[in-house]
Amino acid sequence: QVQLVESGGGLVQAGGSLRLSCAASVSIFRISRMGWYRQAPGKQRELVAGITGGGTTNYIDSVKGRFTISRDNAKNTVYLQMNSLKPEDTAVYYCNALQIGATKSDWGQGTQVTVSS
Repeated sequence: QVQLVESGGGLVQAGGSLRLSCAASVSIFRISRMGWYRQAPGKQRELVAGITGGGTTNYIDSVKGRFTISRDNAKNTVYLQMNSLKPEDTAVYYCNALQIGATKSDWGQGTQVTVSS
């Protein structure tokens, strides 16, 4: 399994920015895809942004143009740059990774993002 450690969450005002980091215990080259999910109270967990091994990215419509997922292969880390944050972005954000050859993906512990109006 892949150990994932998230960091970078916190409290920001609407319109502000945060950058989340997800450090993986294995090389990014051994991971087929990674993604950031979020779950707000009373809501289902949703995929916010994903990145494939080939570098292809995808985003949920509500964050397009505001969030950017990227990776640093040397640091085995994936980032989620969040700009123009809105109160509705408030949620616990989880990193997820699927290792090449694995049948199940792995989850980080989550990091809280709170956006005040």
